[in-house]
Amino acid sequence: MDAKGRIRLPSDLITQLDDEIMFTINRGYENHLMLYPKNVWETKANEINRLNLHKSSDRQLIRYFYRGASRLKLDSADRILIPKQLISYAGLKKSVILFAYQEQIELWSKKEYDLMLIQEPENFSQLADRVFGLDDQDEKLQS
Repeated sequence: MDAKGRIRLPSDLITQLDDEIMFTINRGYENHLMLYPKNVWETKANEINRLNLHKSSDRQLIRYFYRGASRLKLDSADRILIPKQLISYAGLKKSVILFAYQEQIELWSKKEYDLMLIQEPENFSQLADRVFGLDDQDEKLQS
């Protein structure tokens, strides 16, 4: 990231996107930022907009999800300009890690990303069982 808060996106990433490259950036669930291509953001926003405004937890999620959300467009040098409040939130410095998956990109400070990599959860096996393993209904059928 340069001194003005601009990040140049890798050319391999850019070639995978549509001709008009627009993004929305917002806070991630941990200490990072999320960068969504325009069509992915619209899908995420539609999911969030279906939440129940009469439930306190849903309202809080809606507010937090949209907090700091900003539209970005690539400049002529294939850079995006990260808003200052989001740079501060994620603790971004010169070294920024881009982690792309499922049509979205996480932006991490190198320090936070390195910390995340060494903090493997103690219950990783149980987490994998819950996410990838048999659910209760499957277990009952196999008994």
